[in-house]
Amino acid sequence: MILVALAIVASTLVGAFAERRYGEGAQRFTRRLIDVMVWVILPFIVFFVVARLHLGGGVGIGLLLGYLELAIVGVLAAQIGTRVLKLPRPSVGTLILTVILANTGYLGTPLAGALLGHDALAPAIAWDTVISQVMLYTAGFAVGAAYGTDAGESPRERARAFLTKNPVIWALILGLIVPDALAPEAIVRVARFGAAYAVLPLGFFMLGVNMMAEREEGSFGFPPPLSPAVGVSLALRLAVAPSLLALFSALTVSVPDAYLLQAGMSSGINALIVGHLYGLDLRLAAATIAWSTTLVVVLALILSPII
Repeated sequence: MILVALAIVASTLVGAFAERRYGEGAQRFTRRLIDVMVWVILPFIVFFVVARLHLGGGVGIGLLLGYLELAIVGVLAAQIGTRVLKLPRPSVGTLILTVILANTGYLGTPLAGALLGHDALAPAIAWDTVISQVMLYTAGFAVGAAYGTDAGESPRERARAFLTKNPVIWALILGLIVPDALAPEAIVRVARFGAAYAVLPLGFFMLGVNMMAEREEGSFGFPPPLSPAVGVSLALRLAVAPSLLALFSALTVSVPDAYLLQAGMSSGINALIVGHLYGLDLRLAAATIAWSTTLVVVLALILSPII
């Protein structure tokens, strides 16, 4: 657990120092890094992990319950952002993303292994792959296309932006239909390692670059301001989402502990990726990710000696 926390802090600081030292050069590198992740790294991971994923019983039902709780908190975020906070559309889109996209890959999976033991890695990766990745490349990209400023104006233009800026959904579809023979076990292990550990430094490096860029523009420092929108996102992501899953589990079937951990994970770094691609409120995304990650890591450090 301490190693995970150190990796998060170190990666974020490296990103912040890179932006401070190289300025626009670091921001350009981050945009290229996002392109590499979206078009190369993530399709590889998703295809090979999904190709060997077999679900059944309470494990599979628990994943369906996960979709249900995310649908509820996503609708709540949209309604609160629009009707109560009266945010502009790009900020409403970001609020929805920070609620429905949890950091189950970069943070949740290694935390599951650290807090719950090695046996928790399989259900944690299943949640990340079947729920978080699917939500990212379906609902997440759809929210970006619907609310972003760089997705066109007409419904047809936004639908085209959803499909053309979303290569991993095709990897996901292929992974679901190909036979196991096309996913050798050695390559699957590499993909699982990338899903569990290797992508974490890249995600938090991007967060560090974005936070430092916002600070230099006078938008915020650290810690970023705890605005009403950030507060709503934290409540829905860290409290309401896991509470709903626990309630559904109590009413239906018992789900793995790793699912409950993943359901309450911090807002996902992927909100920044979607925000960059479609033109959403990156300031709100960075602030929410920073606050939620800090709260989750501090709580995990407190609980790790107990668990």
